Order: sequence, then structure tokens, then C-alpha cells
Amino acid sequence: MKKLRIKLVRSTIGRKPKHRRTVEALGLRKVGSVVEHEATPQILGMVNKVSYLLDVEELK
Repeated sequence: MKKLRIKLVRSTIGRKPKHRRTVEALGLRKVGSVVEHEATPQILGMVNKVSYLLDVEELK
């Protein structure tokens, strides 16, 4: 399974509460924080929902 490196590049201040909770569920706390996740349908859906806040990179 492929892995994704997800980085929070924009603040969640002023965003919809659901989007804030989605970012937190991904494990991102502060701007600049980075997490790695498996590319499961659940994770891809969350990334797609808040993609305007994230920088996503596929790992090999």
C-alpha cells in the first residue's frame, strides 16, 4: 500500500468546524506539522475534503 506525507500549510483559523476536526483527525496540530499515513480510502477522503489546507506528497 502506498503512503502519503501530509503537511499542514495553511491555518485552520476561521475554517468550518468539520474541516478543523478533519485536520485534527489526520493528526495535524500546527501549521508546518507533518504526518505519514497509508493511502486508504478513508484517509484519501479526508485529504480531499481539506486539500486546500494541505500539501500532500506520495512516498514510494
